[in-house]
Order: sequence, then structure tokens, then C-alpha cells
Amino acid sequence: MSRVQLALRVPDLSASVAFYTKLFGTGPAKLRDGYANFALAEPPLKLVLIEGADGEDTRLDHLGVEVDSTDAVRAATARLGREGLVTEEENDTTCCYAVQDKVWVHGPGREPWEVYVVKADAGSLAKQPAAAADGCC
Repeated sequence: MSRVQLALRVPDLSASVAFYTKLFGTGPAKLRDGYANFALAEPPLKLVLIEGADGEDTRLDHLGVEVDSTDAVRAATARLGREGLVTEEENDTTCCYAVQDKVWVHGPGREPWEVYVVKADAGSLAKQPAAAADGCC
């Protein structure tokens, strides 16, 4: 199973959670301090909400493809490299309250894309520091 991830930086997490709960007809799969995600089967989507600054407009934070294994991340890394894309790997990293393996690439407009697998829940760790502030966990 794989699904597209859309991560949005939102000014009001509570209002955004309420809106997307109504829009998709289901509550978040994970809700933590400054963070929520919706893991939808239909449409196959992982919607991530990251709390931003009060008063700012909602904006794209990053995009991704969630896959089901580290082997799938490795295969994506190899394929992207063969396509001539610059990749950046992160293994056993804690991001979005989960332990993940991932590879990053950037589109022509510098939009960040990740291919990642969630290996384990990281519980209720403190809000993710500095790296999340630049738009990528």
C-alpha cells in the first residue's frame, strides 16, 4: 500500500482539524501538540497538519509518498538516483511523532517531496524542533 501525503502548515490547528474532520467524515489518526494527521483510505491520502504562526495563511509544507517498507524507500532512492535526481536519505529519523526511513528530492520549484515509511510511533515526544520550521520534518 502506498498513498500520497500532503503536509500543510496551518495557522489554527484546532480549526483545521475540525474542518478536515467534517470534510473527510473522520477524525485524525494522530493528534499531538502542534501536529495532526489524517490517514485516509478513500481517497488514499495522508493529510498532515503542522501548526504554523497565528495569522499566517495556510501553505504547502511538503509532499510525500508513504510506502510500506524500508525496502520500498531504498528502491525509490535507487530509482530516483538513476533518473538523475539529487537525493537525501534519512534513516531512523524521528519526524512527525514517528520513527521513519525516508529519501528527499526537490521539484523544479524547490518543492520538497519525501518517500518514506513509518517504522514506529514515537509517542508524545516534544514538538519537533528546528527541522520542522524549515518546511521539512
